[in-house]
Amino acid sequence: MRQLLILLIILKSLFIQAQTISTAKPWTYWWWMGSTVKKEDILAQLQSFKASGIGGVHIIPIYGVKGLEKEAIPFLSPEWLDVMQFTVTEGKRLGIGVDMTTGTGWPFGGPNVSESLAAKTMVVQNGKPHVNLTKQKVKRAAPGGEGYVLDPFHANAMSHYLTRFDSAFTGIAALPRSMYMDSYEAYGANWTADFANEFKKRRKYDILENLNALSDSTLNPSSELIRIDYHQTLAELLLERYAIPWTKWSKEKGFVTRYQAHGSPGNLLDLYAAADIPETESFGTSRFDIPGLRVDPDYSIEQFGTPNPLAMKFASSAAHLNGKRLVSSETGTWLANHFKVSLSQIKPQIDELFASGINHVFYHGTNYSPPGAPYPGWLFYASTHFGPTSHFAKELPLLNQYVAFCQERLQSSKPDNDILVYFPIHDLWATRAKSSGNIHLLEVHHVDRWLLDLPFGKLSQKLWNAGYTFVFISDLQLKDLNVKRNKLLTPANITYKTILIPSSTYMPMETLKELKRLSAAGVTIIFEDNLPKKVSGYNAHSSNQQAFEKELLALQKKENVQVSPNLKESFTKNKVFSEELAEKGLTFIRKRTEAGRTLYFVTNLANTFREGWVKLGEGGHFTRIDPLGGKSEMAFRKSGDRQEVFLRLLPGQSCFLESTKEAGKPGEIVTYSRNYEIKGPWEITFLNGRPLRPAPAKMQQLESWTVLPDSARYFSGTALYKISFDAPADLNKSKSVVLDLGDVRETANVTLNGKALGTVWCIPFRIELDAALFKAKNNELEIEVTNLSANYMRLRDTQKPDWKRFEDINIVDITYKKFDASKWEPMPSGLLGPIKLIYE
Repeated sequence: MRQLLILLIILKSLFIQAQTISTAKPWTYWWWMGSTVKKEDILAQLQSFKASGIGGVHIIPIYGVKGLEKEAIPFLSPEWLDVMQFTVTEGKRLGIGVDMTTGTGWPFGGPNVSESLAAKTMVVQNGKPHVNLTKQKVKRAAPGGEGYVLDPFHANAMSHYLTRFDSAFTGIAALPRSMYMDSYEAYGANWTADFANEFKKRRKYDILENLNALSDSTLNPSSELIRIDYHQTLAELLLERYAIPWTKWSKEKGFVTRYQAHGSPGNLLDLYAAADIPETESFGTSRFDIPGLRVDPDYSIEQFGTPNPLAMKFASSAAHLNGKRLVSSETGTWLANHFKVSLSQIKPQIDELFASGINHVFYHGTNYSPPGAPYPGWLFYASTHFGPTSHFAKELPLLNQYVAFCQERLQSSKPDNDILVYFPIHDLWATRAKSSGNIHLLEVHHVDRWLLDLPFGKLSQKLWNAGYTFVFISDLQLKDLNVKRNKLLTPANITYKTILIPSSTYMPMETLKELKRLSAAGVTIIFEDNLPKKVSGYNAHSSNQQAFEKELLALQKKENVQVSPNLKESFTKNKVFSEELAEKGLTFIRKRTEAGRTLYFVTNLANTFREGWVKLGEGGHFTRIDPLGGKSEMAFRKSGDRQEVFLRLLPGQSCFLESTKEAGKPGEIVTYSRNYEIKGPWEITFLNGRPLRPAPAKMQQLESWTVLPDSARYFSGTALYKISFDAPADLNKSKSVVLDLGDVRETANVTLNGKALGTVWCIPFRIELDAALFKAKNNELEIEVTNLSANYMRLRDTQKPDWKRFEDINIVDITYKKFDASKWEPMPSGLLGPIKLIYE
């Protein structure tokens, strides 16, 4: 019996080891409310994640559920560690990865953070520093995680904070893959106990005698230099005392690290680079000009800003420079109000992330919810809801398959960029800050407040729009560049053609010396419009300025150093070319496969391109690969010394273009010149949903089913649309036919003459068909359409709003006001059409 038991244990161990954790599949934030979790429910949800195509979860303990306070499990208690280990072990068995936050809620802090180690703020009064606690507590803390926010600049605060985890993890075998640090939200923190001493040691003068410069609103050059030094010191302390100790501790414990550096007063490029997996954030909804793409009218740009690919590139730049295979993103946060987010809104946001260099998507997210919880279950206060009770849960595997298909290619290829763009952060630091604590917080939400206002941001936007390939580089990272046979090499052994210095005023002497070193080794350096004018650093500025100008003059005389008022001309001279894809209105990223092939991910996030010939920056023949499983062949032709490809990519669509060694045969261009509208009457039968199934109906003209009588205004679920139609007489002459469903609210499962054609879930709502599927007469078209859950929640919040029973912030709407769906207007639902056949 004992031998059998040992054999079973060995077999189970081998089975566990055989499961592969996939980073290509999307992962999800997994909030544990009050850590009120049970093993059987954890297992059930892990199995649900596996079935839907989720590759991993990120445990974040947060505030609890009202009435269940006694069932909450304190963070890091023996019971909590037991359920965490169970999650990791079962996750490995199922092939589901597990990450966790080094704390609860955000930012770092908790019960072992004393007042001496808590975040501090300094205000200047009559030229003197007045230092107080910020009194900020951990936001959305879970039981056992409450307490002051950590002082991010303190010499020993991080190491002391981590002792709690040292004790907890002792003897623990089943540990998560990764530790995670959320975005910097230590609001008002701008000082630490030994800041004045550290400042004097690093900057060689006394900040206490120059504090008025921090709030000086005049254009005083001395004040600008002091503000730069102040921010420089904060940035160094944040990196040395906060980011690096945490990543070092994590690695010693066997964890990898994911880090959201944004929101902080440091240089984001250096902070992101400290982690194994830099993580950006896609918060809110972009304003893509894709026909049919909806934007929640209640979303406040003034309050939250919009996602921006340049902000995303800070994380991917740090990864690409340092050879980090994975770059992650918090994805889909507040994309629209609760119960109003569709899959068709999610895909373009993910496509923008891919084009910005992100390849490890984390949905934001999924809430742990026991099966017995009344609908809609336990929910996190912020949208989007990716859990089992989501209205798109049935179709979520289709999005997951798409993400996995794309990420598998993006993770197994290397960046292929031409330009390193220097980030002159000292120009930002020179300006007077208006944010909390009188410091510049480099957030991803309102990039208009810092990034886009700088010449650096304006230049980067021009490069992005023109189709140049580039990444950002910091002062510190310049020191890590090497040159081999006149080729500029990063630590990841990736080559670049040139370094571009945006128009700027300030530059450290150390940075100028690095540029001198690189130019002496043969690297091309291009200054936009002008050389920097001033050396940073207030101490001995006059003598340093003279030396700076002398070095600048010497650097300018080198043949491979250019001051350019015409960047396009300078780029061409140095064999740096833009991609025509961007000129056509397409968004892309260019990479290299392990086999050395060129790989483009291309997405159409605008409304200027549909099809046409496109010249690629890389020569050779290319194959088009459709991530949604469509046709992969491609037409091409010779154009001078390059190949042109014929690309058909409608607004909302995306594809890969991969170079091939074989020339192949030019593909045939199919021209869709005819269309035929399928008109009513349509029979509508409601299949399943909430609260009740409305009565069957007929529609001559397609419109929202909410116009129907009975309970259709409140119905959330699935309805079947049926119609019989005759095929157009000339359809049999066509090889290729596209069924265009027009405006679909929100997903549609299509059957034609008894043959299942699949589900459409993203814009454009189209399916490619074989003309042989059609009959001359009496074609039977059946379309099952599933809408949002918003319409039912309108009724639910009128009748039974008792589901909103969570602590802390409970549930709020997209403007952070008390959530109440009862006043919503009905959301359009069903087939809105028109339904067309498009063919040759």
